[in-house]
Amino acid sequence: MTLLYDTPETLPSISPTTRLNANTTATLSLIEWLTGDDCHALDEAGLVSGLGRRLQALGLPVDRLTLHLTTLHPEFIGRTFAWAPGEPVEIHDREHGARLAIANTPLLKVQEMREPLIVGPGESPHGRWQHIDIFSGRGLVQLIMAPLCNADGPVSTAVFGTRRPGGFTSIEQDVIARILPALRNTCELRVLRQCELSLLDTYIGPMTASRILAGHIRRGEIESMEAAFLLCDLRGFTELSNRLPGSTVLGLLNAYFDMIVPAITRQGGEVLKFMGDAVLAFFPGTDAPGACNAGLTAARTILDETDGFQYDSIGIKIGIALHYGEVSYGNVGSGSRLDFTLIGPDVNVVSRIQGICSESGEALLMSEPFRRKAEIIDAVSIGAQRLKGFTEAMELFAIAP
Repeated sequence: MTLLYDTPETLPSISPTTRLNANTTATLSLIEWLTGDDCHALDEAGLVSGLGRRLQALGLPVDRLTLHLTTLHPEFIGRTFAWAPGEPVEIHDREHGARLAIANTPLLKVQEMREPLIVGPGESPHGRWQHIDIFSGRGLVQLIMAPLCNADGPVSTAVFGTRRPGGFTSIEQDVIARILPALRNTCELRVLRQCELSLLDTYIGPMTASRILAGHIRRGEIESMEAAFLLCDLRGFTELSNRLPGSTVLGLLNAYFDMIVPAITRQGGEVLKFMGDAVLAFFPGTDAPGACNAGLTAARTILDETDGFQYDSIGIKIGIALHYGEVSYGNVGSGSRLDFTLIGPDVNVVSRIQGICSESGEALLMSEPFRRKAEIIDAVSIGAQRLKGFTEAMELFAIAP
């Protein structure tokens, strides 16, 4: 290992000019790596690990390197990647309340001021940092905290820590300052990529998101798909929303969705739409029995979790419709305002079955195609039912008690 940053006493035979040229060459090489294809192909853990090892190879006494990357996500404010020599990279998802853990610390101050700070082991004017989980108990004597300011949006942060008495030298600090623009740019690409995925997954679901990212964004791009469909509806919601305060209604809806959505996604289903108090989901049907049984398992879980549930002393009743069929899946809309949706008679069927649920008081009803594909032998027929808009009656089934 070549130590480029030793004092003149350590390397008396090397002139300041030679040492400066070596520093510059090494720094440019690191910047080229940060902006090159090899770095671009790495994930965030690979980035922080590669950067830490390269800084050490240049002679910088980096004993802790952390990236605090902010994002747009309904549950997490960001993610921390922490590297130390000879250790696996730590990855910490930070929930929105995590800002309280760094309140009154230099780390939060850097994000707010958008200016770098160098802090030692004692109390700084901006608070203490040793209690922050990724720095605690590591014997660090100095941190260089640098904001990674994107063109817009929240600020990420890079932190370089050392255990060496006296901290980083001025030359080492200069090296870190020189690589920061390149580090900011490569981190911004990753933050934007993560925001893109998070927003698409949050608002339209992972399967639809993957289609959009694959370039299927033109109106009229439609494909046929077989799937099992689940439509869950909250009964009496209109009456509840008419008599309850808006904040209570929203709280009730969110608590209700917190039971519905995880039950669906755990079984590989995707929520296509929230329609007021109703949830429309589908389970892709390349394996029809598997898709139908996944839908039935999700439905049973929903019924179990909502049984006896109350929000602010308000009880709820639900109805679930299940069906299997073929639909057209793709873009509809106008101009630059499009929507991914499911279209076809079988989508209408599951909606009509849901109407029969409400009329009959049954908590769950399934169509004959769904029952047959799922190979359910203990379903109970409620007879042939007329579905609005369809000429032929359809036999529907409830689940056995």
